[in-house]
Formats: sequence, structure tokens, C-alpha cells
Amino acid sequence: MMRALLICMASCLLVVNGGNIINRCALAKMLHEEDVDGFEGYSLPDWLCLAFVESNFNISKVNENVDGSFDYGIFQINSHYWCNDYQSHSENFCHMDCQDLLNPNLLSSIHCAKKIVSGSGGMKNWVEWRLHCLGRPLSYWMTGCHLG
Repeated sequence: MMRALLICMASCLLVVNGGNIINRCALAKMLHEEDVDGFEGYSLPDWLCLAFVESNFNISKVNENVDGSFDYGIFQINSHYWCNDYQSHSENFCHMDCQDLLNPNLLSSIHCAKKIVSGSGGMKNWVEWRLHCLGRPLSYWMTGCHLG
């Protein structure tokens, strides 16, 4: 009886904790629908690698930085430059609330990330992408994903 209870509780925890993680292929489909494949020279696998290294596909991830700014959402978009978190000064170049970057439909995150990518530095603006994705074969990120 105790073992069954433990298994049940563990299953519930997995469901609660996994609620904000998007499936890799579901993300690929969403990104494909938003025309990011080839955007500014970056492939769909680049975008998937970026989402993985920044948030591990966690839509609701928020991370505090040493400068007091925060990174939001699946692409870990910074509040100092790109969105307004109403906690500190922000340039708010994407003209949005940072909370919008936590929305499961991901449109705000994708549109803001496209704005970042279209600026100086492209995806090199993300340190983790530079360290783990840049110059590496990334086609495996699409394995098993059917976009059509």
C-alpha cells in the first residue's frame, strides 16, 4: 500500500513539474509556423538548440542575473533590454511586459527573439547558444519531428 502511494505521489509531482516544458517537436512545429527557419540565416535546429540550452524547453523559466535584471521564458529574454518587468529600468525594445514571455502560446517570445536575432550579433547575443550550438552540427534536433 505504501509503495503504491509513493508511486502515485511521484507521478503527481512529475505532472506538476512537467507542465511548463514544451515538447521539442511541438516547439519545432510552432517555430516553423512562425517562419523562423532561415530567418536571418538561422535554421530551425539553431532555434531548438537555443531553446534547449537557455531553458531546457521550459516556457515559464525565470532567472535572476547578478545585475538585478531577469531572463524570461523559453529563450531567456532579458528584462534590462527587451521587456518591462516593472522592477528595474528597462529599454523595452520588444515593447512588452516580461510576463508575456511566459505565455504558453509562445508568440510574444518568438516575436521578441526574432527582433533580437535581427539586430547586431544575431543569436550570438545568447552566450549559451555561442558555447553549445554555434558551429556544431544541429540537424539531430529535428529527429522524429514531422512539420507537415
